[in-house]
Amino acid sequence: MNPIIEILKEHNISDEKISELFQTLTENPMMAMGVVQQLGIPPEKLQAIMGLVMTNPDVIKEAVEELGLDFSKVEQAKEKLKQGQ
Repeated sequence: MNPIIEILKEHNISDEKISELFQTLTENPMMAMGVVQQLGIPPEKLQAIMGLVMTNPDVIKEAVEELGLDFSKVEQAKEKLKQGQ
């Protein structure tokens, strides 16, 4: 299991909420932060997730693919952010 998904499940985050988080991430990464905040995950666990992402950025792609979502949408969203749209 993907380590990000595993941490979320440890905090009793439902599969539905996990899918919602990653769906939001694929559509609008900035909005994903709002979804994360609503989950009520302790700050130290959020730091652990951020540490995972910073040391291994592919962990996001792995989680998106594990959930059956389209990672190309994450790439498209990143490009929009770079272009300031």
